[in-house]
Amino acid sequence: MSRIISILPKATAVILAIILLILPGCGNEPQIETYTIADSTGDWGYPSPYLRYSRGPGYIRMSFVFDTLIWRNESGDFIPALAKEWTYDDSDNAYTFELQENAKWHDGEPVTAEDIAFTVDYVKSHPDPFVTLIGPSGITEAVVIDEHTVKLYLESLYAPFLYEIAGTMAILPKHIWEDVEDPMTFDGPEAVIGSGPYKLIDYDKAQGTYLYEAFDDYYQGKPKVDRLVFVKTSEEMVTAALTQGEVDAAGIEEEMIDSLESQGFTILKSSYNWCAKLTINHQKEPMNQKEFRQALAYAIDRQELVDVTQRGHGIPGSPCLLAPDNYWYNPDIEQYEYNLQKARQLLEGLGYVLNDDGFYTKNGEVLELELISQTSYGFEEVGQFLKDALEDAGIKIDLVMMEGKSLDAKVEAWDFDLSVYGHGGLYEPSILPRVITSSGFNSARYTANEELTRLLEEQLHEMDPDARLVIVQQAEALYAEDVPAITLYHPDSYWAHDGTIDWYYTDGGIASGIPIPLNKMSLLGK
Repeated sequence: MSRIISILPKATAVILAIILLILPGCGNEPQIETYTIADSTGDWGYPSPYLRYSRGPGYIRMSFVFDTLIWRNESGDFIPALAKEWTYDDSDNAYTFELQENAKWHDGEPVTAEDIAFTVDYVKSHPDPFVTLIGPSGITEAVVIDEHTVKLYLESLYAPFLYEIAGTMAILPKHIWEDVEDPMTFDGPEAVIGSGPYKLIDYDKAQGTYLYEAFDDYYQGKPKVDRLVFVKTSEEMVTAALTQGEVDAAGIEEEMIDSLESQGFTILKSSYNWCAKLTINHQKEPMNQKEFRQALAYAIDRQELVDVTQRGHGIPGSPCLLAPDNYWYNPDIEQYEYNLQKARQLLEGLGYVLNDDGFYTKNGEVLELELISQTSYGFEEVGQFLKDALEDAGIKIDLVMMEGKSLDAKVEAWDFDLSVYGHGGLYEPSILPRVITSSGFNSARYTANEELTRLLEEQLHEMDPDARLVIVQQAEALYAEDVPAITLYHPDSYWAHDGTIDWYYTDGGIASGIPIPLNKMSLLGK
C-alpha cells in the first residue's frame, strides 16, 4: 500500500492517511505518557526475582520487569508469554515449550532456551518463595532441544504445574545471573534486566516509589503507557488523590464507591480470595491442644467481626480457608458458629477454672496470651475486637500493635502466641500446602496431622479434576477440625481507576493466585 500511496497526488495521500488512522484497527492507539498507581504501603522491595518482598504486591512490582513462560488473561486462561506454544507428553511426564523468536532482554541480548534451562537450575539451587522446583513440584531436568525449544521433565505428576511453575517462575538472563552466587545481595541495575514490558528506571525504598519505562523492543509490542509510576498514598488520602488527578488507580474502601462512580471512575470488585486469619502458635502450650484452638474459634463471632470492623463489607471466614464461592470449597465441615458456652466447656474440659475476675486459671496461673496485630489492612480494629471477644470468653489478652514486617519476623521466629495476618491466593488448592504445612510466615506450618499432610500432598499429583476435588475436600475437613489457624473473614475488595487502562481482576489471580487487578496484559491491550 505504501507504493500505491506514493504515486497518488499529495492531497489524496494525506486524506487516505487520515482515514487509515480513523478506521477501527488501523493505526496505533495513542500512547499514554504517564500512569500513576497509589499504594498505601509503598515499599514492596527491589523488584528483582529475589529481593521483592514475598507477598503479592512485591511479585506484581517484579512482574512488569520479568516475564514467565506463560501468563493468564482476564478469564484465567493460559496465554503465551516467553513461550508461544507448549505441549505435555504424558509418557515422559514432561512439558515442551517453544519460545518466541523475537524475545529480548532489556540489554538487547536474545532470550533463548539456555536461559530457561539456566533459570530452572538456578531456582533449584536458590529457592524462590513463590516457586519450588525440588520435591513434588520439582523439575528433574531441563533439556535444551534447540535455540528456542526446551523440554522440562517433572519429578512426578503435578496437576498445578502450569499454574504454579510455568506461569509464575520469572525467567532469568543466564549471561547476567550465571556469576551471581548470592541473589539476596545482588541489587545493582543488572539485577533488574528482564524480558518484561517495562524497565525499572528508579526505586526509592524510603519513599516507597517505583518508576518504570516502557521497553520499546518488547516482543508483544510496546506497552501503551510510556511511564508507569507507583506512589505511596495513605488510605485516608486515596479519594482526594484520585479525584484531583494525582493518581489514576488505587485500592479503595467500599464507602468511597458512590462518590467515585459519580465522578466517572470505574470500580472493580474481586471474588473472596483474600482472608484475614488469626495465626496460632500451635507449637506452644496451651495452643498445641486441638480443643483449645477449637475454643478460640467458638469464642469469636465472625459475623459480628465483619459487621463491626468491616462495616458489613465481607463474609465470615471459612474454617477450611477457601471461601464458599470457590469451586473447591467443602460445605460439609464444622463451621464454628459463635458459641460462647461451647468455648467455655472446651476450656473447662482442659482443666481451666474461671476466677472472680472473669478469667480462666490453671495451676494458679491466669490464662493470658499475647495478640500481635498491625495498623495496615484495618487490623488495629480487628485486634481490639478479638481482644474483647476472647476476654469475654475468659482468656486475658495483651494486645500489641506493630508494623507489618516486624510482625512477620516475629511469626516466622515462632515468637508469638496469636497474631492477626492476611493473605490472598485462595483460588487453586495448590495454595493449601503452602499456607498450611510449608515453612515461612505465610504458612501455619502445621504438620502434626499426618493424614492432612498426606492428603495435601496427594491432591497435587491427582490429574483427574473430579478425583482431586474429593481429596481436597477431605483435607479441608481435617484442617477445619484441627484449627491450626482461624480464618476470620473474607473482605470485599475494591479498586477504582479512571478508565484509561482496562484493568481487571484475573480469574484465578495473577501468577499463582495474586488477587490484585494489575495484570500487565492490560498495558498491552490484551
